[in-house]
Amino acid sequence: MDVKGKMDLYQADPKATVDPKAVDPKAMVDSWASPAGSPIGRRIHVVGNSCSGKSTVGTRLAQILQVPFVELDALNWQPNWVGLNATNPELLEQRMREATKGDGWVVAGSYMRFSQRAFWERLHSVVWLDLPLPQLVWRLLRRSWRRWRTKELLWGTNYERFWPQLAVWRKQESLLWWIVTQHERKRREMLTYMTEERWAHIRFFRLTSDEEIEKFVSAIEKNMAHSRQGQGARSGR
Repeated sequence: MDVKGKMDLYQADPKATVDPKAVDPKAMVDSWASPAGSPIGRRIHVVGNSCSGKSTVGTRLAQILQVPFVELDALNWQPNWVGLNATNPELLEQRMREATKGDGWVVAGSYMRFSQRAFWERLHSVVWLDLPLPQLVWRLLRRSWRRWRTKELLWGTNYERFWPQLAVWRKQESLLWWIVTQHERKRREMLTYMTEERWAHIRFFRLTSDEEIEKFVSAIEKNMAHSRQGQGARSGR
Protein backbone atom coordinates (compact mmCIF):
# COMPACT_ATOMS: atom_id res chain seq x y z
CA MET A 1 0.00 0.00 0.00
CA ASP A 2 1.38 3.44 -0.86
CA VAL A 3 1.73 6.23 1.69
CA LYS A 4 -1.46 8.00 0.67
CA GLY A 5 -3.32 4.72 1.10
CA LYS A 6 -1.86 4.29 4.58
CA MET A 7 -2.85 7.81 5.58
CA ASP A 8 -6.39 7.45 4.23
CA LEU A 9 -6.83 4.07 5.93
CA TYR A 10 -5.63 5.53 9.21
CA GLN A 11 -8.08 8.38 9.03
CA ALA A 12 -11.00 6.12 8.19
CA ASP A 13 -10.26 3.36 10.70
CA PRO A 14 -9.84 4.54 14.32
CA LYS A 15 -8.07 1.30 15.26
CA ALA A 16 -5.50 1.57 12.51
CA THR A 17 -1.99 2.73 13.32
CA VAL A 18 0.75 4.32 11.26
CA ASP A 19 4.42 3.86 11.94
CA PRO A 20 5.80 7.31 11.04
CA LYS A 21 9.33 5.94 10.88
CA ALA A 22 8.32 3.69 8.01
CA VAL A 23 6.86 6.57 5.99
CA ASP A 24 9.13 8.35 3.56
CA PRO A 25 9.10 12.13 4.35
CA LYS A 26 8.89 13.23 0.74
CA ALA A 27 6.10 10.77 0.01
CA MET A 28 4.15 12.09 3.01
CA VAL A 29 4.31 15.62 1.64
CA ASP A 30 3.44 14.46 -1.86
CA SER A 31 0.46 12.53 -0.53
CA TRP A 32 -1.18 15.62 0.89
CA ALA A 33 -0.77 19.14 -0.49
CA SER A 34 -0.60 20.74 2.95
CA PRO A 35 0.62 24.28 3.75
CA ALA A 36 4.38 24.91 3.92
CA GLY A 37 5.21 21.34 2.96
CA SER A 38 4.25 19.99 6.39
CA PRO A 39 2.84 16.44 6.41
CA ILE A 40 0.47 17.40 9.25
CA GLY A 41 -0.37 20.92 8.12
CA ARG A 42 0.13 24.08 10.16
CA ARG A 43 -2.92 24.09 12.42
CA ILE A 44 -2.57 21.24 14.90
CA HIS A 45 -4.44 20.18 18.05
CA VAL A 46 -2.64 17.85 20.48
CA VAL A 47 -5.18 16.07 22.72
CA GLY A 48 -5.23 13.30 25.30
CA ASN A 49 -5.99 12.51 28.92
CA SER A 50 -4.26 14.43 31.71
CA CYS A 51 -0.53 13.69 32.01
CA SER A 52 -0.31 12.23 28.50
CA GLY A 53 2.36 14.76 27.50
CA LYS A 54 0.26 17.18 25.44
CA SER A 55 2.28 20.28 26.30
CA THR A 56 5.62 18.58 25.71
CA VAL A 57 4.62 17.19 22.32
CA GLY A 58 2.83 20.40 21.37
CA THR A 59 5.86 22.53 22.19
CA ARG A 60 8.12 20.31 20.10
CA LEU A 61 5.79 20.34 17.11
CA ALA A 62 5.40 24.13 17.30
CA GLN A 63 9.17 24.53 17.27
CA ILE A 64 9.56 22.13 14.36
CA LEU A 65 6.81 23.80 12.32
CA GLN A 66 7.92 27.29 13.43
CA VAL A 67 4.43 28.34 14.51
CA PRO A 68 3.07 29.70 17.83
CA PHE A 69 2.34 27.31 20.67
CA VAL A 70 -0.98 27.69 22.52
CA GLU A 71 -1.56 25.98 25.88
CA LEU A 72 -5.25 25.85 26.72
CA ASP A 73 -4.64 25.46 30.45
CA ALA A 74 -2.88 28.83 30.40
CA LEU A 75 -5.96 30.38 28.79
CA ASN A 76 -8.34 28.74 31.24
CA TRP A 77 -6.84 28.83 34.73
CA GLN A 78 -7.12 31.96 36.86
CA PRO A 79 -5.60 32.53 40.34
CA ASN A 80 -6.71 30.12 43.09
CA TRP A 81 -7.52 27.45 40.51
CA VAL A 82 -10.59 29.21 39.18
CA GLY A 83 -11.35 27.91 35.68
CA LEU A 84 -12.99 30.02 33.01
CA ASN A 85 -14.55 26.85 31.62
CA ALA A 86 -16.82 26.89 34.69
CA THR A 87 -17.02 30.59 35.58
CA ASN A 88 -16.90 32.39 32.23
CA PRO A 89 -17.10 29.95 29.30
CA GLU A 90 -17.75 32.75 26.80
CA LEU A 91 -14.45 34.40 27.69
CA LEU A 92 -12.57 31.11 27.42
CA GLU A 93 -13.94 30.49 23.94
CA GLN A 94 -13.10 34.06 22.97
CA ARG A 95 -9.52 33.56 24.15
CA MET A 96 -9.26 30.36 22.13
CA ARG A 97 -10.49 32.08 18.98
CA GLU A 98 -8.06 34.93 19.47
CA ALA A 99 -5.12 32.59 20.06
CA THR A 100 -5.88 30.55 16.91
CA LYS A 101 -6.79 33.31 14.48
CA GLY A 102 -3.46 33.09 12.68
CA ASP A 103 -2.57 30.83 9.78
CA GLY A 104 -0.45 28.44 11.83
CA TRP A 105 -0.38 27.23 15.44
CA VAL A 106 -0.13 24.14 17.64
CA VAL A 107 -2.69 23.90 20.45
CA ALA A 108 -2.19 21.59 23.45
CA GLY A 109 -5.07 20.63 25.72
CA SER A 110 -8.50 19.16 25.23
CA TYR A 111 -11.47 21.28 26.42
CA MET A 112 -13.31 19.62 23.54
CA ARG A 113 -16.63 21.40 23.89
CA PHE A 114 -14.88 24.74 23.51
CA SER A 115 -12.14 23.68 21.09
CA GLN A 116 -14.52 22.26 18.53
CA ARG A 117 -16.52 25.48 18.44
CA ALA A 118 -13.51 27.77 18.51
CA PHE A 119 -11.09 26.29 15.96
CA TRP A 120 -11.76 22.71 14.84
CA GLU A 121 -13.35 23.88 11.60
CA ARG A 122 -9.92 25.25 10.61
CA LEU A 123 -7.85 22.33 11.87
CA HIS A 124 -5.47 20.37 9.66
CA SER A 125 -4.58 17.59 12.12
CA VAL A 126 -5.36 16.16 15.53
CA VAL A 127 -2.54 14.35 17.34
CA TRP A 128 -4.15 12.08 19.93
CA LEU A 129 -1.88 10.83 22.71
CA ASP A 130 -3.75 7.70 23.82
CA LEU A 131 -1.42 6.29 26.47
CA PRO A 132 -2.28 3.41 28.85
CA LEU A 133 -4.07 4.35 32.06
CA PRO A 134 -1.42 2.94 34.47
CA GLN A 135 1.22 5.07 32.79
CA LEU A 136 -0.92 8.19 33.17
CA VAL A 137 -1.49 7.52 36.87
CA TRP A 138 2.23 7.05 37.49
CA ARG A 139 3.00 10.25 35.59
CA LEU A 140 0.43 12.15 37.65
CA LEU A 141 1.97 11.02 40.94
CA ARG A 142 5.50 11.77 39.82
CA ARG A 143 4.68 15.15 38.24
CA SER A 144 2.46 16.40 41.05
CA TRP A 145 5.04 15.43 43.67
CA ARG A 146 7.80 17.25 41.77
CA ARG A 147 5.72 20.37 41.21
CA TRP A 148 4.61 20.45 44.83
CA ARG A 149 8.12 19.94 46.27
CA THR A 150 9.72 22.54 43.97
CA LYS A 151 6.84 25.03 44.32
CA GLU A 152 6.66 25.32 40.54
CA LEU A 153 4.46 28.20 39.39
CA LEU A 154 1.91 26.96 36.87
CA TRP A 155 0.82 29.26 34.05
CA GLY A 156 1.85 32.25 36.14
CA THR A 157 -1.13 31.89 38.47
CA ASN A 158 -1.15 28.75 40.66
CA TYR A 159 0.89 26.19 42.58
CA GLU A 160 0.46 22.42 42.60
CA ARG A 161 -1.58 20.84 45.39
CA PHE A 162 -0.26 17.30 45.78
CA TRP A 163 -2.40 15.69 48.49
CA PRO A 164 -5.77 16.89 47.17
CA GLN A 165 -4.88 15.21 43.85
CA LEU A 166 -5.05 11.84 45.63
CA ALA A 167 -8.35 12.47 47.44
CA VAL A 168 -10.59 10.63 45.01
CA TRP A 169 -13.60 11.15 47.30
CA ARG A 170 -13.27 14.91 46.59
CA LYS A 171 -14.00 14.69 42.91
CA GLN A 172 -13.70 18.40 42.09
CA GLU A 173 -10.12 18.55 43.41
CA SER A 174 -8.70 15.13 42.53
CA LEU A 175 -6.92 14.86 39.21
CA LEU A 176 -6.42 11.16 39.95
CA TRP A 177 -10.18 10.67 40.09
CA TRP A 178 -10.52 12.56 36.82
CA ILE A 179 -7.88 10.56 34.96
CA VAL A 180 -9.25 7.18 36.05
CA THR A 181 -12.95 7.87 35.58
CA GLN A 182 -12.71 9.82 32.33
CA HIS A 183 -10.20 7.65 30.48
CA GLU A 184 -12.62 5.35 28.67
CA ARG A 185 -15.16 8.11 28.06
CA LYS A 186 -12.53 10.30 26.41
CA ARG A 187 -11.37 7.37 24.30
CA ARG A 188 -14.90 6.61 23.10
CA GLU A 189 -15.49 10.25 22.24
CA MET A 190 -12.27 10.51 20.24
CA LEU A 191 -13.05 7.36 18.29
CA THR A 192 -16.43 8.87 17.46
CA TYR A 193 -14.95 12.18 16.33
CA MET A 194 -12.58 10.32 13.99
CA THR A 195 -15.51 8.88 12.04
CA GLU A 196 -17.87 11.86 12.03
CA GLU A 197 -18.50 13.51 8.68
CA ARG A 198 -18.27 17.03 10.12
CA TRP A 199 -14.59 16.42 10.93
CA ALA A 200 -13.75 14.69 7.65
CA HIS A 201 -11.33 17.53 6.78
CA ILE A 202 -9.12 16.68 9.78
CA ARG A 203 -6.33 14.10 9.77
CA PHE A 204 -6.19 12.11 13.02
CA PHE A 205 -2.98 10.56 14.35
CA ARG A 206 -3.52 8.17 17.26
CA LEU A 207 -0.30 7.45 19.18
CA THR A 208 -0.48 4.80 21.90
CA SER A 209 3.03 4.64 23.38
CA ASP A 210 6.06 6.81 24.09
CA GLU A 211 7.86 4.99 21.28
CA GLU A 212 5.15 5.85 18.76
CA ILE A 213 5.12 9.45 19.91
CA GLU A 214 8.89 9.79 19.52
CA LYS A 215 8.83 8.16 16.09
CA PHE A 216 6.04 10.47 15.00
CA VAL A 217 7.68 13.70 16.18
CA SER A 218 11.08 12.65 14.81
CA ALA A 219 9.53 11.88 11.43
CA ILE A 220 7.94 15.33 11.29
CA GLU A 221 11.23 16.94 12.29
CA LYS A 222 13.16 15.10 9.57
CA ASN A 223 10.42 15.87 7.08
CA MET A 224 10.54 19.61 7.74
CA ALA A 225 14.34 19.70 7.70
CA HIS A 226 14.30 17.91 4.35
CA SER A 227 11.66 20.28 2.99
CA ARG A 228 13.54 23.41 4.10
CA GLN A 229 16.78 22.14 2.65
CA GLY A 230 15.02 21.65 -0.64
CA GLN A 231 13.55 25.13 -0.52
CA GLY A 232 16.97 26.59 0.30
CA ALA A 233 18.59 24.77 -2.61
CA ARG A 234 15.93 26.02 -5.02
CA SER A 235 16.16 29.61 -3.81
CA GLY A 236 19.96 29.53 -4.22
CA ARG A 237 19.79 28.66 -7.90
